[in-house]
Amino acid sequence: MAVISSRTPAVRDTATTRLLPTTLLALLSGFLLNLPFPIAGPLPPWRAAFAWIALIPLIYALLAPQYAAHPRYLRRSALVAYLGGMLWYTLNCYWIYQTMHIYGGVPAAGAMGILILYSAVLGLYFGLFGLGIAFLRRVSGGIRLPLVLAPFLWVAIELAGSRITSVPWDQLGYSQVDNFLLTRLAPVTGVYGISFVLVAVNALFTAALLAPSIHLRMRLGAGAALAAVLFQLGSWMPPKPAPTQATAVLLQANFSVTENNDWLGEDWDRNIARFLQQSQNASAPWYEGVPEPSNPLRQSSYPKAQYAISLIAWPESPSPFTEGDPRFRLAMHELAKSTGAAIVAGNPTSAWEIDDTGTRVLRDYNSASFISPDGEFIGRYDKIHLVPFGEYVPYRDLFFFAHHLTRQIGDFARGKERKVFTTNGHRYGVFICYESIFADEVRQFTRNGAEVFVNISDDGWYGDTSAPWQHLNMVRMRAIENQRWILRDTNTGVTASIDPYGRVVQSAPRHIFTSLAAQYGFRDDQTFYTRHGDVFAWLCAAVALPTIVFIGRSKRSA
Repeated sequence: MAVISSRTPAVRDTATTRLLPTTLLALLSGFLLNLPFPIAGPLPPWRAAFAWIALIPLIYALLAPQYAAHPRYLRRSALVAYLGGMLWYTLNCYWIYQTMHIYGGVPAAGAMGILILYSAVLGLYFGLFGLGIAFLRRVSGGIRLPLVLAPFLWVAIELAGSRITSVPWDQLGYSQVDNFLLTRLAPVTGVYGISFVLVAVNALFTAALLAPSIHLRMRLGAGAALAAVLFQLGSWMPPKPAPTQATAVLLQANFSVTENNDWLGEDWDRNIARFLQQSQNASAPWYEGVPEPSNPLRQSSYPKAQYAISLIAWPESPSPFTEGDPRFRLAMHELAKSTGAAIVAGNPTSAWEIDDTGTRVLRDYNSASFISPDGEFIGRYDKIHLVPFGEYVPYRDLFFFAHHLTRQIGDFARGKERKVFTTNGHRYGVFICYESIFADEVRQFTRNGAEVFVNISDDGWYGDTSAPWQHLNMVRMRAIENQRWILRDTNTGVTASIDPYGRVVQSAPRHIFTSLAAQYGFRDDQTFYTRHGDVFAWLCAAVALPTIVFIGRSKRSA
């Protein structure tokens, strides 16, 4: 087995050991990490390849001998990794500024401050990665152990991000959602397994740069390049089309998020008539291969099988629909009866409940009503994972000023049950918007028996930024992990039908009022990930963290 030198030579504190070179390398990684993710539209396939090299500058800055000899090595490593992480989050989530400023009513300076604060907090995870790698190098005296443990530590930190701050947005593995070879890991490991492979190859490239001999550098470099090329070829190796069995009509309402959609009198009658008519349009365009810039997705070639409408979906949106409104209930009853289809309709609901003190209180929920084909409201799903500072204020006493910063903040209560609805012998799991980025939560619908997912969302808050496309890719990964079709119905786009391999089979152009006649199928098998969740990520944490503790204690007692 090839051996890399494990001892650090003595290096004087020259200009090369100071902060600037390592900071520039970390910032380069922060920039490169943004390239394999959507920036202003769907991701071109070639840009996904940057994920195989994006972390090389950062890992090199953490492990190179000329930098590791610095007397404040651990502190500096954490700092430069933190700065690289801040840049990554700022570039990746730049849309937070637009969402807060244009749609949230936050002044420009305040919106920029929110983006910087967001990046500063989440950048701490990169700082933790840098500190962990540097600590392993310091206590082991070489680079072998930190390079081997780098993918384990990265996955452990991604897991911490999803559980502690609850923002698992664009984890590294999502960059390969179009890689039909590498995503075969997801039904077993979730997105974390893909992140693991990417970091492992980045670490192998870095090992080649740090190897003590040209012969070893060539061997390690060739191995890393071969692995990256072979894995990336999976982007051009799509599986066969998944079978379809039914048709859904997905209504794209195109409500404005900045206007009050309060339909009154004749406006209600006219607009609801448009919605009802469009919702029955089973001959709506498929939008396969639509050339308009507004719909540039690479879509699969599926046979245009025709089935009767089995489901109609209305999106989450700033709409005037409420479940208790007799006009809305009558409209849904008539639509279901006339089409013989079940309906999923996003709407806010209110319910009187008894709180922990025995007091009767009125609580509001962000909900999806489920209406049977005979027009009966048979239940609703209340959104469980709410958006902080969008649908509720966390730590209300601490952030008492939040309502004054944004005019659009909500005050919803959390749902309590991941319900599955049965109609015509099939079971549907419905989740709402932001919930789609939480893999361990979405899988619960499959465990509860869902044969197909319906994801309703309002991505109008993101405007024309990268966020709708980033969000779409995370939804696609949920389809892959659970091997389920997903019917994604949004207010302004991207409205789409997604197959169990994560492919966008059909989609509608954004920012238009339309409907999509979407073909889909049912599955009742369960993947390893569905049954066991994030066990792979927990195993990575169980390898990385105890090893760091054990090595640290051994060094101290030596």
